[in-house]
Amino acid sequence: MEHDGEMAPPIPSHATASDADAAADDWAARDDFEEPPAGSHSHPPAAAAAAAEEDAREAAPPAPPAEDIKEIESNLQSLELQPSDAPQDSVQTEAEERNRKRHLNVVFIGHVDAGKSTAGGQILFLSGQVDDRTIQKYEKEAKDKSRESWYMAYIMDTNEEERAKGKTVEVGRAHFETETTRFTILDAPGHKSYVPNMISGASQADIGVLVISARKGEFETGYERGGQTREHVLLAKTLGVSKLIVVINKMDDPTVGWSKERYDEIEGKMTPFLKSSGYNVKKDVQFLPISGLLGANMKTRMDKSICKWWNGPCLFEIMDCIEVPLRDPKGPVRMPIMDKYKDMGTVVMGKIESGTISEGDNLVVMPNKANVKVISVYCDEDKVRSAAPGENVRVKLSGIEEEDIAAGFVLSNVGNPVGAVTEFNAQLQILELLDNAIFTAGYKAVLHIHSVVEECEIVDLIEEIDLKRKKESDPKKKKPKRKPLFVKNGAVVVCRVQVSNLICIENFSDSPQLGRFTLRTEGKTIAVGKVVAVPPAGSTTFKA
Repeated sequence: MEHDGEMAPPIPSHATASDADAAADDWAARDDFEEPPAGSHSHPPAAAAAAAEEDAREAAPPAPPAEDIKEIESNLQSLELQPSDAPQDSVQTEAEERNRKRHLNVVFIGHVDAGKSTAGGQILFLSGQVDDRTIQKYEKEAKDKSRESWYMAYIMDTNEEERAKGKTVEVGRAHFETETTRFTILDAPGHKSYVPNMISGASQADIGVLVISARKGEFETGYERGGQTREHVLLAKTLGVSKLIVVINKMDDPTVGWSKERYDEIEGKMTPFLKSSGYNVKKDVQFLPISGLLGANMKTRMDKSICKWWNGPCLFEIMDCIEVPLRDPKGPVRMPIMDKYKDMGTVVMGKIESGTISEGDNLVVMPNKANVKVISVYCDEDKVRSAAPGENVRVKLSGIEEEDIAAGFVLSNVGNPVGAVTEFNAQLQILELLDNAIFTAGYKAVLHIHSVVEECEIVDLIEEIDLKRKKESDPKKKKPKRKPLFVKNGAVVVCRVQVSNLICIENFSDSPQLGRFTLRTEGKTIAVGKVVAVPPAGSTTFKA
């Protein structure tokens, strides 16, 4: 993994994304103008004093001695005004932003050992982010550990523990570019012990790459009940990953041999499951076969000598063409903070979910209501004047100490800050309760909402929703609301959730990124939900 939080230069950044359309009610589915550098060219002795002054300001070639003095003076005046000319400054910034490629966060998800880190490493190698010499070093290192096929994963898994076990633990981050798009790769861990880390990665993503191993037995293990393939798909949908690329990996394995029958079998089993998870398979999902280890069908289309039957696009083509919902750059600023560190000031990292953050902005950190000023903004490794929604950024702030910030705090407008509450109403879809458990008032679980991880308690069940009845338009046929004492697996219920510490959330209808969540207990995802009501502005709880 790349653990870049403590590095001084602003490097890659975190990264969840939104899909208001797909998830809204579908619960079955669920730079700067720089004054030219002062020059030190000397004029010929005949040049006028004004010309010398002009030269010192703009490093222009020596003016001819015959040049009109008044014209020089007027030029000087215009030069003096330019650096503080705000409109021109902002025009240049807008032009810079327009010229920037679009940015997408891609999370690699799937069962443990499906080949996520290897595929991510191969993408970085094919896009020129890693040189041959480094690959040779990793190859030797993997061979010394008798793990020859792991060397590509070492590009993403930089931690010694991860390399020794061959398991990703934390979310790895890396960057690469194609002709039209800048991508941030988020390499999520596949092991069930590290699902909370996977949630933090998927919550930053715009699109997902579901990696499935075609090797005999491996697909079945991930797909069967309790396998991470299923859980990751459900979590990705809940966390706002609107588009999914399903890559059938390890097609070069001797047990598969680029078999069309095996590919069709996996696609046939996955399609109904993806539909039941809420994905529109025709519009939002694409399948393709690859070999992450060999790089086949990744940057360039498949060679017919390797696979005769595949005529579709390669992975890079699909990622380049994929379309995601646009966010509002003029909306209220909302940036959940994922991490923070000190570097000549306080630096916070996160993904801008809405609004635009610019140098010099006065913002507020919620829920502690600390007023801060933006000193500088970094996208990837570049310092920029402003950053738009969807960007992973590092923002240097003044007016707050690093120890006064925690993951889950939200950077927002002073005039329209995000709400901070200790209770809210939610619509929950119960997925799979633990054995012998019933879901009732008093049920306790761990709440994951944007970058917040907080223990919570269900204090009241308000209403059970009958999805079949909900579709009936005739009001006479509709049953009156019923307040349940408890609910079972598969139920959809509106309930009140309470937490002990203030958390920053918004209604799902106002901000899907800050209004969707999961509930987990004892290492299992038991429910997914969306915020449907929050206390009135200025209040942290509902009035009795």
